[in-house]
Amino acid sequence: MYTAAFASLFTINMGIKAGERILVFSDMIRPEEQPSADDANRRKRLLETAAAAAAFANKTYGNTTFVSFPATVASGAEPPQEVWRAALGDNTVDRLAVAGILQRLLSKTASVEDLDLAKQTVIAGKDAVTEIIIALANNSTSHTRFRSLATAAGARFASLPHFDPEMFLTSMQVDWPALAERTRRLATAVNLASTLEVTTPNGTRMLMGKEGRTAEGDDGLLTTPGSFGNLPAGEVYLAPVEGMSEGQMVLEYAPTRKLDTPLVLTVKGGKVVDIEGEDAHRKQLEKKFAESVNNRNIAELGIGTNDRAKRPDNILEAEKILGTIHIALGDNSGFGGTVSTPFHEDYVFYQPTLTAILPDGTRKVLLAEGKSVL
Repeated sequence: MYTAAFASLFTINMGIKAGERILVFSDMIRPEEQPSADDANRRKRLLETAAAAAAFANKTYGNTTFVSFPATVASGAEPPQEVWRAALGDNTVDRLAVAGILQRLLSKTASVEDLDLAKQTVIAGKDAVTEIIIALANNSTSHTRFRSLATAAGARFASLPHFDPEMFLTSMQVDWPALAERTRRLATAVNLASTLEVTTPNGTRMLMGKEGRTAEGDDGLLTTPGSFGNLPAGEVYLAPVEGMSEGQMVLEYAPTRKLDTPLVLTVKGGKVVDIEGEDAHRKQLEKKFAESVNNRNIAELGIGTNDRAKRPDNILEAEKILGTIHIALGDNSGFGGTVSTPFHEDYVFYQPTLTAILPDGTRKVLLAEGKSVL
């Protein structure tokens, strides 16, 4: 069913070359999880599709490994050691273990010195690193040490968390060159700002510091060594300066469903300090906030650029919808920030007005109620 889409994934998005090694990995529902019937069905299909993509790759290109494992506890948590070994090689992972830092990497407690040594170790063993990594796991590995080390050593990494296989026939069928140009123009405009302001009709009002941070474009063309992005692609994203976000976020959607009633998050000093509202998702957030103050961090501002993305009930596609913005909580250490925690969760906002405030105080509207004015 997805044969043509798999071929497009490996040739257009990943730019595969003869002889390159491929790793595809996915995850399984843990016994203690209780997903809805619909989400359980999606995750079953995701695992099956990941295995089918790996089988297609092995038959077509060879040199393909498939790994599946029980799902991690949350997006942003490190994948298990077997995935590290499949991607980086046994020798490199053994060296990380002997150096005493592997467990700290897996638990996200590694120090700056640990991370420097890990990067040196992985780069020294880069000849063993898999060239193409397709992360078809439900929980995201985008913001993990594993991903950042793999791409530092030259791996090309596509992350497809919360993916629904039907997306191969919708948002993955975008005009990739046109999306890339649209994304490039927007990133250029965002990078002129020192502060970004977001307002929405539902009451969201946020100011975020950007000075010293660079917005990057995720255009889905992961063809150069070290490339990384989500698929389906289509966003400009950055890590706002820690401690510099202020305002109010009105959530209408959780990552996989519309909330029964909105939740209102109050943000001060770069962190969520209060939640109001009755939807059951409030308890899930409060549980994560109780685990670590870092989970309250305003981690990311993203702007969607994919005109084929439509689904509001799946965060992977929703955050790419042209003319939306999304704000993430938790970890941002993998894309320019300083907060490391095994949690990263995005929330999408519709019909936003996005204003770039330049260093001289000039205000430039980039989106007006969800419409580009560039």
